[in-house]
Amino acid sequence: MPEIRLIDIRETILIDNGHAAEDLRMQLAREKVFMMNLMASPGSGKTSLIVAMLPYLKERYRVSVVEGDIDSMVDSEKIIQAGGHAVQLRTGGDCHLEASMVQTAVDTLDLENLALILVENIGNLVCPAEFDLGESMKVMMLSVPEGDDKILKYPQMFSICDALVVSKIDTMEYFDFNLEALRSRATVLNPTMKLFPVSAKTGEGIESWCEWLMERIDSYLMSCP
Repeated sequence: MPEIRLIDIRETILIDNGHAAEDLRMQLAREKVFMMNLMASPGSGKTSLIVAMLPYLKERYRVSVVEGDIDSMVDSEKIIQAGGHAVQLRTGGDCHLEASMVQTAVDTLDLENLALILVENIGNLVCPAEFDLGESMKVMMLSVPEGDDKILKYPQMFSICDALVVSKIDTMEYFDFNLEALRSRATVLNPTMKLFPVSAKTGEGIESWCEWLMERIDSYLMSCP
């Protein structure tokens, strides 16, 4: 019987993506630009969070937002209406962003006059966890209506992130959500990950989250050659 040759396409794709991500990461370091990758489920409030963050971040940095979606420009339009700058990536079917896609968006930006890029990844808790975008920091967002047990169902996503933003805490009284149980599980799975309860609707927790993020951004920018 002839030997069957096995070609692992997924492994090849991840390796190629890793090379592209590292090239982008080095480019952003040279240009002194911090890039944050925001990942979450559909409907968790990613765009609303970014809109709530912009007033704090724009006081200190020139900011651009890269919006990833399978279709439509709705989220980019919201960023523009809030006074921000946005580049829309429409994948037409892919359920995650890859480094080469983000590179295409970055190539349209004036990096010399930019300090911060916020990437809103496509709503998905599986694929985005596997693809490095060349970011400076990974952030996971979990909304209260999704439940505190999501960390048990999607451990890889939670394990790779630097920060966990728990959104829609203004709805806490309507859902069976145990913040302390989530915090305990997160501590076991990813001890270095910081947790920030916020509400984009009321503004609760947004300032504290932004202050921590800006400390990270400043530290990164100071370390760039």
